Amino acid sequence: MNHCLRSTRAALCAAVLASLCACASIEITRETATSGRFESTGFAFTLFSIDLPKPALNIARDNASDARLTNMQMSEFYVWPDLGWWDWLLDIIGWRYAKVTGTWGFTGDEARAADTTKGSN
Repeated sequence: MNHCLRSTRAALCAAVLASLCACASIEITRETATSGRFESTGFAFTLFSIDLPKPALNIARDNASDARLTNMQMSEFYVWPDLGWWDWLLDIIGWRYAKVTGTWGFTGDEARAADTTKGSN
């Protein structure tokens, strides 16, 4: 009976840990008919230097990439917590949150810039 209880606890703990491992979201805003900004976030759990399911920054980047926005330019990256040299403490057991922001699409300025470079040749 005691062995069964331990197995159940271990399975429940693994299920809770797996459900908390990763989370991602993306917010896309439109500034013109063909362009705008995006903000993608990712969350990952770390246990003995293994990021589950992968590093938070990769989750945020992949999430933005999966949106399949045209001409996506990632401009800012943010990872929290960032303890500098002490980050190894979070590699034992911890979590990380990452945010990636940038722009997508074409504003029309690209065509005007191309026209001015053609005239100078």
